[in-house]
Amino acid sequence: MIPVCTAIHPHAHDPADTITLDETARHRRRVKLVSDGGIEFLLDLPQARLLRHGEGLVLEDGRVIEVCAKPEKLMDVRGRDGQHLLALAWQIGNRHLAAQIEEDRILIRHDHVIRDMLIGLGATVSDIEAPFDPEGGAYGDTHHTHHHHHD
Repeated sequence: MIPVCTAIHPHAHDPADTITLDETARHRRRVKLVSDGGIEFLLDLPQARLLRHGEGLVLEDGRVIEVCAKPEKLMDVRGRDGQHLLALAWQIGNRHLAAQIEEDRILIRHDHVIRDMLIGLGATVSDIEAPFDPEGGAYGDTHHTHHHHHD
């Protein structure tokens, strides 16, 4: 029988294995998963949520699977100063984009239309590859992303 995970610890201690997923794959409620080392388990949470890098998925048999955020293609957005970065954050939020907000930068998914807009607003934008751990949003840790698909 496949073990079930119904509990999450904020930090994985002595994990039996890891599971490496991008941000989209880490936003789950109920799904069959396979750890990096081949442990099959069922994630069964009361509601969908973003599994955060470093959290421990506790299986009913006591084993813990550590969540690892897979690096993704992102844009590193920086402003001239703190006030400018806040204005850029407003523009990003106004477009309902998932964003990881840090002290001196904002990370968002790569999108050439948004890149052009931000550069037009005076931002410095660099392409990077890094784990993506966006803010949860106004209604808790569940969030819905709005992706722009442009040619």
